[in-house]
Amino acid sequence: MTEHPASTKMRLNIRRLSGGKIPQIRRSAENGGESLTANLHHHIDEHTALLHSTFQNSDGQPLYEDERTWVRWPASFGYTSWQTLTSNPVNVLLVFVPLGIAFGARHMNPTIVFILNFLAIIPLASLLSFATEELSVKLGQTLGGLMNATFGNAVELIVSIVALKNGEIRIVQASMLGSILSNILLVLGCCFLAGGIKHKEQNFNSTVASTMSSLMAVSTASLIIPATLYAAMGSSKPKNTKDDNILILSHGTSIILLILYALYLFFQLKTHAHLFDEESEPEAGAEGGANGEQSEGHVLSPWAAGVALVIVTIAVAVCAEYLVDSIDSIVQSAHVSRTFIGLILLPIVGNAAEHVTAVVVATKNKMDLAIGVAIGSSMQIALLVTPFLVILGWIIGQPMTLQFELFETVVFFLAVLVTNYLISDGKSNYLEGAMLFGMYIIIALAFYVYPDKQPTNAGSNTLWSQ
Repeated sequence: MTEHPASTKMRLNIRRLSGGKIPQIRRSAENGGESLTANLHHHIDEHTALLHSTFQNSDGQPLYEDERTWVRWPASFGYTSWQTLTSNPVNVLLVFVPLGIAFGARHMNPTIVFILNFLAIIPLASLLSFATEELSVKLGQTLGGLMNATFGNAVELIVSIVALKNGEIRIVQASMLGSILSNILLVLGCCFLAGGIKHKEQNFNSTVASTMSSLMAVSTASLIIPATLYAAMGSSKPKNTKDDNILILSHGTSIILLILYALYLFFQLKTHAHLFDEESEPEAGAEGGANGEQSEGHVLSPWAAGVALVIVTIAVAVCAEYLVDSIDSIVQSAHVSRTFIGLILLPIVGNAAEHVTAVVVATKNKMDLAIGVAIGSSMQIALLVTPFLVILGWIIGQPMTLQFELFETVVFFLAVLVTNYLISDGKSNYLEGAMLFGMYIIIALAFYVYPDKQPTNAGSNTLWSQ
């Protein structure tokens, strides 16, 4: 009888998958079914391992280490790209990046454009954080600290620069305040809560936390003074004169805050680095002993990390442009204030990667790292990003100041006060986390019903958008 061609093809495929060992399998079948099953599982495992060794040659050598350039470069690009994209589960949302850009470029429904770009910025923030950490490890502690200071809050900075350029000063101010509140209340609260559920009580470096909280108190004063000065001047001076005085005060205060942040970096990395040893040791242990958990400093070369930073930053800038342009339509259609968008929604997107990182390390009882992410990021916003935006507004002719609405200033002061009180003892538990988280929800509800302040004179240099 002639064998059917399909049967012949199937037999050849089985022979190829089994490595040409059909005779051995046949003999195993003659010796007993158990031996046949064992051999089949063995050959299946071999084939599965072959599928997982896509970036290896027949000798087991990684293709990205091949001597042939035309093999090494594409394999290296594919391997590093895959490792980068799989560094965080949230990167699955990268599919929204081309969708958001395409919908924004075609000027489609502003609500859809806002939602797509809102979701697109989340994985871009994750990739930005990943590339920054890779580059920081390669460049060492000092340059690494500067890189983290520059790119750690890059998403908020890019969105704020775009909004400032468009004259959306209300969005900029709310975004800065919202980033600080989300870090010291939402992120830190989730860290204390998640870590406290797994561990009865957690300890952290109280000296480092005290230094950061003191700088946060200084930044709080820098917002209270302009607000109280504006209220103290009352109606004794014309509005234009008061606005000019607030601008002068804001410019001078911003310069001083930038100097203080530079001194803090010098204090942390040079003169008093020993105070931060307790914080850096767990971090070093985490990087050295968690090869199976993470790959920071072992995936991207400095050049690759730099290129990734440039590409992701450009993508964030494009998505931020469409996101900011669609805010007006969202305010009108969804009946949500600019304050709520800038203070609650945008900070959650910009800090998504930091949120996840801080909570994960907190559950591993590495509270110094969690404190560094939460309080450190807030301090960067207060002492670096916000003063920089005031100076940038000064340069491009936008009246960006440190004068916030009285209600917002009081909320900021209370948030910093509660946070400083809870971290002063160097210990945390789930109850403290619940208090911080609950306070953030209360503030979010307050700003949801808080109306945008409308300008009384359309021709004046008002601090609030229409």
